Amino acid sequence: MQKIRSIDLMMEKIHIKKMTVGVIGLGYVGLPLAMELVEAGYKVVGIDIDSQKINSLSEGKSHILDITDSQVNNAIQSEQFQVTSDFQVLGDLDAVSICVPTPLNKNQEPDISYLTYTAEKIERYLDNPLLIILESTTYPGSTREIFAERLNQAGKHMDEDYFLCFSPERVDPGNSKFQTKSIPKVIGGLTPASAQLAEKLYASVLDEVVVVSSLETAEMSKLLENTFRSINIAFVNEMALMCERMGLDIWETIDAAATKPFGFMPFYPGPGVGGHCIPLDPMYLHWKGKQSKFFNKFIETAQEINMNMPYRVVDKIQDALNIQGKSLNEAKVLLVGVAYKSDINDVRESPALDVYEILKERGTVISVLDPFVPSFKDRDDQVVPVIQSQSCAFEQYDCVVILTKHTKLDYNGLLESSKAIVDMQHVYKDIQANHIYRIGGGVLHEPTNLTLTT
Repeated sequence: MQKIRSIDLMMEKIHIKKMTVGVIGLGYVGLPLAMELVEAGYKVVGIDIDSQKINSLSEGKSHILDITDSQVNNAIQSEQFQVTSDFQVLGDLDAVSICVPTPLNKNQEPDISYLTYTAEKIERYLDNPLLIILESTTYPGSTREIFAERLNQAGKHMDEDYFLCFSPERVDPGNSKFQTKSIPKVIGGLTPASAQLAEKLYASVLDEVVVVSSLETAEMSKLLENTFRSINIAFVNEMALMCERMGLDIWETIDAAATKPFGFMPFYPGPGVGGHCIPLDPMYLHWKGKQSKFFNKFIETAQEINMNMPYRVVDKIQDALNIQGKSLNEAKVLLVGVAYKSDINDVRESPALDVYEILKERGTVISVLDPFVPSFKDRDDQVVPVIQSQSCAFEQYDCVVILTKHTKLDYNGLLESSKAIVDMQHVYKDIQANHIYRIGGGVLHEPTNLTLTT
């Protein structure tokens, strides 16, 4: 009797929705993916080493804003979704998507410890044919090095014992228009069979799948996307400083350039870059390039500009205090918005954290307000409480600094009550008031009607 191939069995399981899919890492990437898999009819096992997260999900509570409690609770109650910290369940899975962190270490080099830990667990518990899809951002070649080489050395056979793909996550937390299901999914396989299998699985869940020729092409595509953004943000940050020196308004300049219907894409200045991708991905690419004796000057320059922006913010704060005859030392400063982008509770790599640390070193009395973030940890691993509100007594501070433009903030009250405002997000567009300080715009005079950006 002819032996049925592993891929044929796996294809059939996808066709009849009898495949059990694991998701390792239940954060901003993993949990939305798990919910989409459940919605598509698959049984899903979520795996995470954070016991607090597992307990919360088990009780039907979501820890991220893009997924509601009811979504999690319904998935748990239907028994289509279970969560655990026990990697032994890998032996019962047909497919697994890996969505673990890939941070940088203190030397700005890739920290792949979460990936190697996951690879060790997969090797240990791999009993049945398993489709492995890595989604965590990493450098070109790492999926092959960390997973394929390890499994091959352990005597596992590709296209029989395991299938391997890389499919970069493209999650944009807080984006209601583009979410996991609607964002095109790039897939690169170790072999054509691996790519074919992953394509069939994800095509049954997501709106669009784009298959590329290799693991490395898929890995590079993710780094290219976010390095492009990092470089352009750095460019416009530099232009903002130039416009400021020349007495021009960078914001008006960008709006004018953006009227061109082709060949221009607007980027905007700010306090720096944050999140799990843009501050990190270019350095993965830079590190890998150096291994091939290729030194990317664009990446180095962009990283330098973006990482120095928090210091520019502090310079603006000092300007605002100087007018009052005060210094940073012992001045009372309120930082508004600590999340790395609007209307989310994610503080990973937020430039606001760097602004906080710089001010703390200079003896400033700092308070933080953010309606989405209850607290965060500083560099000393101490918990810093946050005023989780839309408003507060703004008048008690010597300077209020808008670092993140949340929609749930009392900007009218802030404008009317504050002694000085450093507006890093262009909230007060067209407002002329001598207590507003902006990057790329300077101080505006002669108060006029209030116009807020939305």
